[in-house]
Amino acid sequence: MVVEFSLDKIKEAAEAFVAAIENRKVIAFHGEMGAGKTTFITALCHALGVTNAVSSPTFSIINEYRSAGGERIYHMDLYRLKDETEAMNAGVEDAIYSGDLCLVEWPEKAPGIFPPDTVHCYLQSVAGNQRKLQINL
Repeated sequence: MVVEFSLDKIKEAAEAFVAAIENRKVIAFHGEMGAGKTTFITALCHALGVTNAVSSPTFSIINEYRSAGGERIYHMDLYRLKDETEAMNAGVEDAIYSGDLCLVEWPEKAPGIFPPDTVHCYLQSVAGNQRKLQINL
């Protein structure tokens, strides 16, 4: 599935994405620096009813939020990690296998820890504020 959207329509794209993934729990976001991974995840969290501030977990590795229904959402950024061992030591694997929704940036830093049913999403900037999101369900 491929979705193209402009940043001014990111809310609508995020709502459509939430419907498309159904009850999948681990979503891996691939993309170059500046492609909009954190921006899209912020829109996803808002679409799920998160009212707290959503921010990049680049330094904390894992941020935790609550949806409107009280469900836990993990937002992870593996950019600073070297490998699966560092990811496991940081608690990433525990979060991924918790059964809670996990939105993971830079999953290629620790590819061996993801379950087979992980949804892989490839985000790219195509022109100005236009983005292309390929979703592999």
